[in-house]
Amino acid sequence: MAASFDEINTKLEKLTNLSQGFKAYLYDCDGTLADNMGAHKETYIRVAADKGHKIEADIIDELAGWPVIKVIEEINKRYNTSFDPQEFVDLKYKLFLDHYIENTLPVVHVVEHLKNHALKIRIGVVSGSKRPAVEKTLRVLGIYDLVEVMVCAGETEHGKPNPDPFLKAAELLKVKPEDCLVFEDGEAGTVSAEAAGMKWVRVDKL
Repeated sequence: MAASFDEINTKLEKLTNLSQGFKAYLYDCDGTLADNMGAHKETYIRVAADKGHKIEADIIDELAGWPVIKVIEEINKRYNTSFDPQEFVDLKYKLFLDHYIENTLPVVHVVEHLKNHALKIRIGVVSGSKRPAVEKTLRVLGIYDLVEVMVCAGETEHGKPNPDPFLKAAELLKVKPEDCLVFEDGEAGTVSAEAAGMKWVRVDKL
């Protein structure tokens, strides 16, 4: 059920109060700005099913924020499957881009927070998804032009939960890590932020 106007405003007010005193805001994309985790789970399940295997959505929730290729490697370990990780990534993204992305909805209180602070605070997006999907998602949400830098899957040596993606974003924005606040919806992202020396907010826990 969609959140009411009052619920959205309450969450936005909390988010605004928690985010005072920073020079840069770094937002995760999927599940944080974009209400699309259900679609991402479906694409994992459908690609696996097309290859004759059934996987459960729980593992996708558990590994939220991990680079997709790492999620597939972990699926192979737990399900004793032999998916080619790069092939699976390519099939998953094609399915997502072809059939799901245009219907992406915003996580309203987070998107409004970003809009309210654009041009006042430095803005970055740090995602475990590939750049074409992230760029398209931000365009669908109408916030692409408000984002100064993006760090996406494969653009640092290590992805979340390692600190590399957030440190790279801070470097590109020329802001010290301690002056950045991270907005996340998954444990991998908060672990990554802490390792980078950054404060964080779980937007799904407000």
